[in-house]
Amino acid sequence: MDELFIPFRFKVTLYSADKAGGATAADTPEAQRGESGDVLCGGMFSEVTGLEASMEVKTIAEGGRNWGALQRSGPTTFAPVVLKRGVTSVNDLWSWFDVTTRGANYGYRLRGEIAVLGNPAPGAASSGPVTVLTFKLANALPVKFKGPDLSGTAGEVAVEELHLVHEGLTLERPGAGSGAGG
Repeated sequence: MDELFIPFRFKVTLYSADKAGGATAADTPEAQRGESGDVLCGGMFSEVTGLEASMEVKTIAEGGRNWGALQRSGPTTFAPVVLKRGVTSVNDLWSWFDVTTRGANYGYRLRGEIAVLGNPAPGAASSGPVTVLTFKLANALPVKFKGPDLSGTAGEVAVEELHLVHEGLTLERPGAGSGAGG
């Protein structure tokens, strides 16, 4: 890969995932290309963790097969994604968490994109960072908001974090097709 990765350059965008005709907005071709849906949360983040999917293997013991059991694919599970950034004047993460925990918008889900940014390839015309790869989350739901640790003597940047669960993870690379996990 020609791009150089830059630490702490992650752009997170969270879009509306409203139900429409039995399908989520994220299921439409326009939404998958990022052409529809309102941007409700987003920004640059210093840390994103939990971008993983695991398949539970189903082991089947077969009579007469003494050299090992059959291994079959089972259900896929996704780890919670944790977003961390310095506290800003924008209140979008807290607002989303708050609206999902009460009232008529209980459980309000969004779809998300996490773009990993890097330097342009040597000799490229682009002067700014380029998207090296993008992770997409389906039906993300905030399950934990953590405000900054407050200490008058600490010299660190105040950091807020949001924990998300989701129902699907895909990986896209510019110029390549998309697919789960690669």
